[in-house]
Amino acid sequence: MHCLKPMVMKWQSPWSPEHDKKRIFIAGHRGMVGSAIARQLAPREDVELVLRGRDELNLLDSAAVHAFFAEEGIDQIYLAAAKVGVLWRTIPTPLISSTKT
Repeated sequence: MHCLKPMVMKWQSPWSPEHDKKRIFIAGHRGMVGSAIARQLAPREDVELVLRGRDELNLLDSAAVHAFFAEEGIDQIYLAAAKVGVLWRTIPTPLISSTKT
């Protein structure tokens, strides 16, 4: 009877060193807060910023957002996106997901 020896294998990542970086998505990276976050993270060597504007990714479309996160392999998310404008009337609670301006 043959006895099987346990085999110890050294695991090697299939990713290049470039993929060892954290992939960070900043929603609202063109705004005041989001751009400040992006400026702080951009110089870091352990970070890869993944940025999409509203013309590239509609954050109100949950299916598109889930697909984007799955495809891009996002590690962290900073949510700094906001609808900017003047509210001419009070919005009743609960707040609606989008305002018409």
